Amino acid sequence: MESARQVYNACLDEAFKRQRLLVENRRYQAARRMKPGEAWTVAFSESRKKVGFTDYAIQHHAVEIRNAVFQGQLDVHVVQKLGTRAYEAVNRWILNQGGRPRFKGFAQLDTVEGKSNDAGIRWREDHVEWRGLALPARIDPRDEVVAYGLAHRVKYVRLVRRRVHGESRFWAQLVLEGIPYRKIDPKTGSFKHPWQQGEVGIDLGPQTVGVVSAGKAFLRTLCEEVVGHHRVIRRIQRHLDRQRRANNPENYQLDGRVKPGPKRWKKSSRMKRAEARLADLSRREKGHRKTLHGRLANEILAMGTVIRLEKIPYRAFQRAYGRSVSIRAPGAYVEILRRKAESAGGQVIEFPTRTTKLSQTCQCGMVRKKPLSQRVHSCECGIEMQRDLYSAFLAWCVNDDGMLHADRARERWSGVEPLLRAAWSQATEPASGRLRPSSFGASPRSQSGSPAEGGQPRLRLGML
Repeated sequence: MESARQVYNACLDEAFKRQRLLVENRRYQAARRMKPGEAWTVAFSESRKKVGFTDYAIQHHAVEIRNAVFQGQLDVHVVQKLGTRAYEAVNRWILNQGGRPRFKGFAQLDTVEGKSNDAGIRWREDHVEWRGLALPARIDPRDEVVAYGLAHRVKYVRLVRRRVHGESRFWAQLVLEGIPYRKIDPKTGSFKHPWQQGEVGIDLGPQTVGVVSAGKAFLRTLCEEVVGHHRVIRRIQRHLDRQRRANNPENYQLDGRVKPGPKRWKKSSRMKRAEARLADLSRREKGHRKTLHGRLANEILAMGTVIRLEKIPYRAFQRAYGRSVSIRAPGAYVEILRRKAESAGGQVIEFPTRTTKLSQTCQCGMVRKKPLSQRVHSCECGIEMQRDLYSAFLAWCVNDDGMLHADRARERWSGVEPLLRAAWSQATEPASGRLRPSSFGASPRSQSGSPAEGGQPRLRLGML
């Protein structure tokens, strides 16, 4: 793993050098001023080949490093994948699809993988073979998922290092050929998570999700259980910051900010133990969040396999709601939902917010901007509904071309309105030990002005 880290850093450094040559290339500068088209694509491709900023060129550089230094530790397939990994990281940065990649410090590279199961890292029945090593795997014979996977052809193997309670443990991830396993309910004999053909509309925010289909609707907070557990992580982070400042007062300015330039950081034994505990809690939080994402995706696929939602501006979410997005990870949830929908024979259809403007639009055709603090959609045509639920309803009525079908929305409204009001009432009713997000809005009210069924009356307190 240490040899792989050094190869990756060397490839990343070489990719940065060639990226700078690419920016200075006249052919590349001319291509940036061209209009998109066939000539535009050819110009970019030729400029990349001219300076050697291609996947194949970085792979070749990785193999040269391996043959010169690490021939006894690493095989060709592993270093080629490391070269590809470095190239793709820098390429995403150039295309403004990610941040600037960082070099890996000691013991910070935790994954290596091969290209096939015939050479390099190989899986053989119950163990992994790599460069003369035979690493036996701990397999639970009662695990149906593992038994199902081992019955399929292994395409390639990935070794993953994770730190559990401060100790390094290794997993072998087998990339298999075939379709994922579907669990069977032993009581009914049918699938535990059934799929239903149909369409679903989703409105996904930084902390809430509204879902609407023909037979069901709900409004919930995303990964609510993780938010409660994250308070422990926040306390440890503040504790670590106090320890870091106490151990390294020379690295901070008088106003409390970190001094610029290179520095040496001292860590006490207690600080190392706190870091190990923080890493373990973060690992468990990530696994719990992924479980909750999968559970919600299975519930939505039981409502319909064709899912429509607005294309979410993840970067804008991160800038405006950084902490909420880092805890709930709505972007990762959409990727899980897309993968599961494709496995079910459906798809996730994303349409731009610029053309639909679901949070500003009514089915009567009225378009009116609303501040974020206004959580109830209220129109002169008489429609009053919680903002996220109504946006999910309109997403359900969007065509395949990404345009809102107003006639379809008016036809479906009479049958879906009771479902939306019930979902609104259920989301806003008080629950012990749980704070209701302010983005849900107030409880729905009936035509007479009294709270709708399932809602709770509110008292207004004043001072005399």
